[in-house]
Amino acid sequence: MKIAILGNQARAISNFWSVLIQELISQGHEILCLVPTPEQPEEQDWEAKLVNLGVRLVRYPLDRKGLNPLRDMKTLFFLRRLFKRERPDVLFASTIKPVIYGSFAAFLAGVPAKKHRHLMITGLGYMFEADSPVKKLLMWVACLLYRGAFCCANTVFFQNNDDRTLFAEHHIIPKSIAVRMCRGTGVDLARFTPAPLPEGPPVFLFVGRLLEAKGLHELHEAAKLVWAKHPEAKVCILGPAEHGRGSIPLQEVQAWAAEGSIEYLGSTQDVRPYLAKATVVVLPSWREGVPCSLMEAMATGRGLIAANAPGSREVVKEGVNGFLVPVKDAAALANAMEQFIMEPQLAARFGSQSRQLAESELDAVLVARGIIDDMGL
Repeated sequence: MKIAILGNQARAISNFWSVLIQELISQGHEILCLVPTPEQPEEQDWEAKLVNLGVRLVRYPLDRKGLNPLRDMKTLFFLRRLFKRERPDVLFASTIKPVIYGSFAAFLAGVPAKKHRHLMITGLGYMFEADSPVKKLLMWVACLLYRGAFCCANTVFFQNNDDRTLFAEHHIIPKSIAVRMCRGTGVDLARFTPAPLPEGPPVFLFVGRLLEAKGLHELHEAAKLVWAKHPEAKVCILGPAEHGRGSIPLQEVQAWAAEGSIEYLGSTQDVRPYLAKATVVVLPSWREGVPCSLMEAMATGRGLIAANAPGSREVVKEGVNGFLVPVKDAAALANAMEQFIMEPQLAARFGSQSRQLAESELDAVLVARGIIDDMGL
């Protein structure tokens, strides 16, 4: 079959769906990978990685974070024309706008309806924070759009039960669509292998985009608390800058680094060397699908600290491979970090448990095969 895989970033598709793509290609399917026109030059490097997997790459227009309906209509009609020309047998779409407009476009273009349109909810994003009248309005609009998109699809995959429950409570899921669960995208256990813990003072590493909802302001406050008592400890941020709603300006993060409480490591195409230098991986995010940064840390053999939020609590087992702290609680986050400082043996114990959990529950090959089976391929 010709399978169209639609996402919102070449970086994300390469990082998260490479194993799924390889499994599909090994079964003899043709993969058409649809990515937005690059916003930054480095995106072309990620496109090259996808092409090297054996996919055919096509760019499409997408305003990832914008709210201009005319731009979104441009995306919808471009995808409709593309689907009519390419005539894919199967659509697999993930992330918010590709799920919504990809589903509508596939319906309008006549992508085969029977068991051939599949959607993946990887997280809820800015619109579902609902902490202001504007966000509440956006959430209402998003619910309408999701409901329409789901009516045009056959299968929806959720990565955690909290998201599934929220969608059910908002009456988004029609009876006509099959609902499936998966453990995120899993983690490539052959690529992410156990690394010995570094010697010396502890290093706490955050990996993720520079977004407010990733809990970066809380991490900064916690880092200042830890730094005041344990100046030898390091708190590091690794991740690319973001633009638009909900992002934290790169200059602000650089100012935190200038004051000395954190180190900003920039962005990278290979997180593994940074995980190897970390003692503990920290993610105070307010909400996730199932966070790849934590799964990769688990496969590397690292203990975790995360906010007790949807997605993160799917992989962090309190007192087993890490600590869960209340969402938006910088003091609790600092206390958890200090516990690793005061009890150095925790890092090794939790790290060992993390690797075991990754092997037993999060193998990307098994996750990919499960998704393929649920799609009926």
